[in-house]
Amino acid sequence: MPWHTTDYPDSFKNLETAMKKKAIEIANSLIRDGYNESRAIPIAIEQSKKWYSDATTKERNQMIQATDSELQPEGKGDKEKSKRVQEGQHVLPHDDGWAITTDHGKKPSEILPTKAEAVKRAKEIAQNKKTHLVIYKKDGTIDEKHSYDIEE
Repeated sequence: MPWHTTDYPDSFKNLETAMKKKAIEIANSLIRDGYNESRAIPIAIEQSKKWYSDATTKERNQMIQATDSELQPEGKGDKEKSKRVQEGQHVLPHDDGWAITTDHGKKPSEILPTKAEAVKRAKEIAQNKKTHLVIYKKDGTIDEKHSYDIEE
């Protein structure tokens, strides 16, 4: 369930209004993109503080005036991104370790040093997005397939 101005993580409560609303917007986008709350919240706080320090007075005032629906990723009308969120995750060998990509991803979303780390992260994303995971062997053939379409 997305956060809004009257229901947000406790760690947002001491942020200034513009920063708090930006943190809500960022956290909602991260959750929609498959991050779990424990990662999304600190990232959103850090990014909203950076945004606030770089924002003009006009941008801060616009954020203060933003409605709850404007803080939701769906309100942006990004249908292509919505399709990508539903894509499954793939763990593939990469020159620099193991890559995590989506079904139609042109470049890795992450590259991790070990297969175990990549599988753990891709599984977390796939479970959050309720999609599937395909794990490949070093030779590029499929090793395992998992589906997280249904709550386990």
